[in-house]
Amino acid sequence: MFRKFSLIVLLSSTLFSCKVNAQKESLLNSKQENFTRQDTLRGSITPERLWWDLTYYHLDIEVKPNKKFIFGKNTIQYKVLQPNNTLQVDLQSPLKITKVLQNGKKLKVVSEGNAHFVKLTAPQKKGSIQSIDVYYEGYPKEAIRAPWDGGFSWKKDSNGKHFVATSCQGLGASVWWPNKDHMYDEVDSMAISVRVPKNLMNISNGRLRKVETHSDNTTTYHWFVNNPINNYGVNVNIGDYVHFSEKYQGEAGELDMEYYVLRDNLEKAKVHFKDAPKMMKAFEHWFGKYPFYEDSFKLVEVPYLGMEHQSSVTYGNQYEKGYLGRDLSGTGWGLKFDFIIIHEAGHEWFANNITNVDIADMWIHESFTAYSENLFLDYYYGKEAAADYVIGTRRNIQNDKPIIGKYDVNNEGSGDMYYKGANMLHTIRTLINNDDKWRAILRGLNATFYHKTVTTKEVENYISKKSGIDLSTVFDQYLRTTEIPILKYEINNGQLKFKWHNTIKGFNMPVKINAATKSFEINPTEKWQTLAVNSDNISVDRNYYIYTKRIN
Repeated sequence: MFRKFSLIVLLSSTLFSCKVNAQKESLLNSKQENFTRQDTLRGSITPERLWWDLTYYHLDIEVKPNKKFIFGKNTIQYKVLQPNNTLQVDLQSPLKITKVLQNGKKLKVVSEGNAHFVKLTAPQKKGSIQSIDVYYEGYPKEAIRAPWDGGFSWKKDSNGKHFVATSCQGLGASVWWPNKDHMYDEVDSMAISVRVPKNLMNISNGRLRKVETHSDNTTTYHWFVNNPINNYGVNVNIGDYVHFSEKYQGEAGELDMEYYVLRDNLEKAKVHFKDAPKMMKAFEHWFGKYPFYEDSFKLVEVPYLGMEHQSSVTYGNQYEKGYLGRDLSGTGWGLKFDFIIIHEAGHEWFANNITNVDIADMWIHESFTAYSENLFLDYYYGKEAAADYVIGTRRNIQNDKPIIGKYDVNNEGSGDMYYKGANMLHTIRTLINNDDKWRAILRGLNATFYHKTVTTKEVENYISKKSGIDLSTVFDQYLRTTEIPILKYEINNGQLKFKWHNTIKGFNMPVKINAATKSFEINPTEKWQTLAVNSDNISVDRNYYIYTKRIN
């Protein structure tokens, strides 16, 4: 998802690795934040979550748009990792759990805010596959400013028909359905059954298996997701949709690309959505095969800007190029593509294929995906155009707080995870100075961590190892502080004197400089160094995200 900036007009991954990341919080220089027990219950891998592994969901609900009401159940199937008799399910108020069954027997539920502790009575034998049925109902939170403040968007189209959609990144999927609402454990596969008024369609993730009509003028749409899916990637989209599709010949064979738009927008969409196969071609080049061939790729029109729901990417950019017709980079290059199609589809690789364990590491989703915008440009318009774009987006960076948030309390870091993160990656590409190797690293990330949840440490270590460069201080500088390195220098009689300022201890990042007709690399430290340059002026390669300050 793209978060709006104020400057814009507008564990398979283990507990241990989480703790390693947490130890680096001493580098954070953000102000103190107060967190509650609810934050811990939502954001940590509690004992009541740790002992069981998700295997399958069947979300089976009815949505009543006239009443803004939903009800139904979620069947939660799991594998017992260690015997326990208390299981945590998450569901946010004002929705209510009405009952929980296991093997047909009603179970006691002890609620603590949005965390609900189910007391199991059947033996939970290690290695066994069990399931519970969680029934619920209510008037779910209405989205105030979707997708940033999400929930259900209850809108109507220009013909007065209901136009409804869900969005819940950050807020959590438990805002509209009961589940294990933590990113570390993705369900292996999922069925989604949604009953709606008969004059409407529901579009969800995966493939449509069956459409079932009922005598009360309602219809149920049954969808199935073959691949692991994160909680916030699950969605419901209800409207007077029409459908068109195409076949894309991709790296893994034939891919179904499906499009669902409002009836009045069909012809417009057929032209505008040509950015979708262009996106697929560019991103398979840079990132490797689309991760969800079995589930298809869908673009689904919604009454808000858009989101990265897995295999059901939502779209609301008003059929304009750029971000609602604007270029976020100020360079002109941002009007060469539809921002929402490119950005939100980029998340299929970074967010949906590779998913962060803890939301504090959401930069893994957003930095790489913001960076994907300029890789799209790189593929079609060249490296300099791409550099213009990503460097142009620096104007959106606020350096208000570190990109990495606080661990175990469902805390996101700064919105700078978008374009500061993208410029960090662009800087790393410049440091590696080998585009074939850089492309191999991006593709290798998606292959190595295919359908997995990861920590920042795992991503950092992978890039450092495959690049052959120790990038640890680079990551620390850009992810864990708000300080941008400043190259201080002076030139006297052809002698360049230089040092790093505003950097963490031991910061290690060589930079390329231009002096007269020569270019060469320097490796500044915290101490002054001197070098003959035979010039009274230098310039630093613009591709490094640093500041420079001449002091004479």
